[in-house]
Amino acid sequence: MGAVSDYLRLMRAGTSLARHDVILPADYQSRLPVPARIAGGVLRVFGGGARGRPGERLARALEKLGPAYIKLGQFLATRPDVFGSEVTADLSRLKDKLPPFSGKLARAALVEEFGLEEASRLFPDLGPPIAAASLAQVHRMETAGGARAVKILRPGIEGQLTRELSAMKRAARTIEGVSVESRRLKPVAFTDTIAAAMMRETDLRLEAGGADEMRELSEKSGYFQVPKVDWDRTGRRVLTTDWVEGTPLTDPAALANPAIDRVALANDITRGFLTHAIEHGVFHADMHEGNIIITPEGKVALVDFGIIGRIGMTERRFLAEILWGFLKRDYTRIAEVHFEAGYVPSTESVGDFAQALRSIGEPVHGKPAEEVSMGRVLLQLFDYTHTFGMAMRPELVLLQKTMVQVEGVARAIDPGHNIWNASEPVVGAWVRRSFGPEGAARLISGNLREVTNRLKRLPEVMDRFEASLDGPATPLPPPRDRFAPWWGWFGLITILALIAYASVASLG
Repeated sequence: MGAVSDYLRLMRAGTSLARHDVILPADYQSRLPVPARIAGGVLRVFGGGARGRPGERLARALEKLGPAYIKLGQFLATRPDVFGSEVTADLSRLKDKLPPFSGKLARAALVEEFGLEEASRLFPDLGPPIAAASLAQVHRMETAGGARAVKILRPGIEGQLTRELSAMKRAARTIEGVSVESRRLKPVAFTDTIAAAMMRETDLRLEAGGADEMRELSEKSGYFQVPKVDWDRTGRRVLTTDWVEGTPLTDPAALANPAIDRVALANDITRGFLTHAIEHGVFHADMHEGNIIITPEGKVALVDFGIIGRIGMTERRFLAEILWGFLKRDYTRIAEVHFEAGYVPSTESVGDFAQALRSIGEPVHGKPAEEVSMGRVLLQLFDYTHTFGMAMRPELVLLQKTMVQVEGVARAIDPGHNIWNASEPVVGAWVRRSFGPEGAARLISGNLREVTNRLKRLPEVMDRFEASLDGPATPLPPPRDRFAPWWGWFGLITILALIAYASVASLG
């Protein structure tokens, strides 16, 4: 029954998109080929005459589909340069302006988490919700120690999210089963990575740990402000922090103060993210405008640490060298780094790949950001992943997603923001420090420590090897889903519909 339920949910998603005229919308009828116009007309017959702008219809459809789809809408809303400013403006309400649940349910959640007596003592005066997102909502509360922000998960959100992600995983497995080309992009690994990150968001104790860690790092770097966790008022479904005075970046008033230096603010967002990622291998992995607050002093405060990204030293070096290579227009070195990291098959030519990178970098080098079409750059990058047989790297999914978000937010603040120029101070300092004498000594020390640790584990490895010789035979793979051939293409169409829609919208 699991497979049938998953496919029914995918059918519901496709039906909802069609009902809201999101798939092949009438607004872009003149730009579509004849077969697509006919298909769009058929879908609109069943749609019942959806009203509103394309972005409004897409936002309504995603909201009805549930939290996993809302997360996708939040991501799309950070890229007006790719999907169009009108579409992303309409999607922006998905960040923190969703319908809240009642105060009665919020109080019940507190009682369930802490017990009646403790809930009454710890939360004597819980205010109304001031922001509601896909997974939780936030209330303000006054205490003797100052104002607090109380985040409470939506009732039943864990089960709803589990069901939606199960359907998405089923679609990914089906797509891999029916499309050989899709396996290069590893849709199953991609979906599993995103699903695991989203499920961790339903345990607010983990978010509290992430917030505390990010606060510690931010105090060192100085780019962001992060509120302090109130551990006594925090549990699995409730998170309490200090209140942050300021205006969310989703509110146009956040940047209305003429004293705010938009250029410096955008640079702080880019440099703060890169400092955390490259220096420490830890970063806020959900940096949309709803999670960014501009303080009265014009500083950036971060909230909502449900998704924390982590990358190892290899990925940190890869990120730094790629950025540094584009800054210095050293396309050969960029290509070499890709090959060294195993991101491009060794059967390909380093020179050919460097040539392809040059064709991406040179047309945009030195141009103002507002003259660069990020949509075309992303499409060209995608083309070359196919040309050179590059596979999706699951360990980089959150990093890549967040980099796209960060640049989108920075360019919304400062349309002339150039991520390459903004990154130079952070990346340059890290490269000089890591590849100079100090970095060489640290690398040698790390290699010696790794060799020593491997030698210590050698007896254990040999014992496991011997045990494996007498172990059970490898089990047969599970039977193929008999629904896959027919449902596979429906799943593919449903999952890719939003991407196709956004691509068409970006032409406007």
